Amino acid sequence: MAHAHHHEQHSHAHAPQRYDRAFAIGIVLNLGFVLVEAFYGWQVNSLALLADAGHNLSDVGGLILAWAALAATRLRPNDRHTYGWQRGSILASFGNAAILLVAMGSLGWESIQRLQQPVAMVGETVMVVAGIGVLVNAATAALFLSGSRSDLNLRGAFLHMAADALVSIGVVLAGGLYLWQGWSWIDPLVSLAIAVVIVFGTWSLFRQSLHLLFDGVPEHVDLAAVRRYLLEQPGVCDVHDLHVWAMSTAEVALTAHMAMSPLPEDDCFLQSVAHELHEHFGISHATLQLERDLGCPLGCARPAAT
Repeated sequence: MAHAHHHEQHSHAHAPQRYDRAFAIGIVLNLGFVLVEAFYGWQVNSLALLADAGHNLSDVGGLILAWAALAATRLRPNDRHTYGWQRGSILASFGNAAILLVAMGSLGWESIQRLQQPVAMVGETVMVVAGIGVLVNAATAALFLSGSRSDLNLRGAFLHMAADALVSIGVVLAGGLYLWQGWSWIDPLVSLAIAVVIVFGTWSLFRQSLHLLFDGVPEHVDLAAVRRYLLEQPGVCDVHDLHVWAMSTAEVALTAHMAMSPLPEDDCFLQSVAHELHEHFGISHATLQLERDLGCPLGCARPAAT
């Protein structure tokens, strides 16, 4: 019997460190804009501005949560937490999605209430303030765009900011339509429509993060393909106790038992397999246990992968 653990070093694991400045800039910009938007929303009695300010405030909290999770992933493992605090990034992704869904539910409810009793709005002020919001939120979202493609935690931050930009665009639209047609109901109607769109866009993040919290196989990993690859290695007769899970939003781990005949004489086999698991499946932590299978002679027919 032989044990081996291989951690493939790669830039992806350390890439989130580049986003400290992005989080700091995003938090400062959005907190400042929340104060401006809330003040003018109160002054002109605009539900769209007040709702957007509340949503922006929740997103500041979301950014802080995501940043804290990013910092937690850098804490070194110890005897009490042998994996460190990497799972905090998954928890932050779930929290961000939950916050966004609750915020949109609140916005939708307020919009329905306001539709029953529409009020006049100061279209020019609404459009100017919301226009600033479009710039602030779009710029912040752009800071996380590249990282959102590979890290669920950064994707949560990006979705928050992109959703804010969309809400602000809707507020500009509502102000313009009010000035053009005098429709007092357009403000809550646009807010309601935007809330529905954002809920649909956020559901995927919520579902994926919840899946990872319960040690589900990350969506980008084809477990059947991983099993087939392991079974195709020279001398491997059987693969069992195969487990793949996310250690964080950027780190995937694998453990497996591989029955072989004969056992390799050095670590080259293990290093090669771990390297290929990283390159082709995005699995950075591979722990493989090799077992001698006396009932499976060299060159035996391998069982079909299931």
